Amino acid sequence: MRVLLALGGNAMTNAEGRARVEDQVAAAGVAMEAVADLIAEGFDVVVTHGNGPQVGNLLVKNEVAAAVVPPVPLDWCGAQTQATLGFVLMNALEASLARRHLDRRTATVVTRARVAADDEGFRTPSKPIGRFLPADEAHLLVEHGETWQDRGEKGWRRVVASPEPLEILDAPAVRALVEAGFVVVANGGGGIPVVRAEDGSVHGVEAVIDKDLGAALLAETVEAEVLVIGTDVSHAVLRFGQPDAENVETVTVSELRALAAEGHFASGSMGPKVEAACRFVEAGGSRAVITDLPNLVAAVTSPPGQGVGTLVVPD
Repeated sequence: MRVLLALGGNAMTNAEGRARVEDQVAAAGVAMEAVADLIAEGFDVVVTHGNGPQVGNLLVKNEVAAAVVPPVPLDWCGAQTQATLGFVLMNALEASLARRHLDRRTATVVTRARVAADDEGFRTPSKPIGRFLPADEAHLLVEHGETWQDRGEKGWRRVVASPEPLEILDAPAVRALVEAGFVVVANGGGGIPVVRAEDGSVHGVEAVIDKDLGAALLAETVEAEVLVIGTDVSHAVLRFGQPDAENVETVTVSELRALAAEGHFASGSMGPKVEAACRFVEAGGSRAVITDLPNLVAAVTSPPGQGVGTLVVPD
């Protein structure tokens, strides 16, 4: 059975959200222990990941150096963090596999995701990224072509497009490596956003793709049977934060979509994960699971309906 595991970007930081090198290496070690356990159980695993904290670090470097060197564009930031996190995850996974005396090769594919040049997000950028800055520092970055908005007392913040991923351009390479026995890390951060020109060439664009929606598309494209969305809670939750909060256990796609329509899942956190799970199962996946790392192996290996986490199944 092939499993696509989507790790949140915060899975690569420490409990307080710090993303120092040592924090990321330690967090990768924890995450890859769970992946090694799945491999030991006989699963093929493809790993994808968020990169928000890591891109955030690069954006700070852009801002600090903007008066000296031009800022690195977001597509370059995505490529850099895909390669760096892939390197860290491969090292951690190979160490975990060695402790289990398992001989599996690893690979990272720097992966592009095609988006539409006329996506609505490019006309009205709305996804905030990075930190707040005072007006004079933000204006310097505006001169470099970035879009910043005045957010009142907090200062100015950059906004970018978050277009819909349409195609994972490098999925054939991922599939070939998986079929050759590699454990592959791919499509980090939802994929590097690119558009295709009329002559067939592609070029990167300043945008951020939702990593969960990118994970669902990658899972479908590489013919995974199960999509696991790893997050920092064990379940999607109804009435989150309220006294009558309730875990969502086993649920059909139509039931989950109805709950989402009632407003149970925040757009900036659980909402994209729920949408990704629904899309994957609607596209033919056998099931999707939303859970945390400690429950990852049980969520995948237990019989449907008897594991841990929110299990999404076909209608």
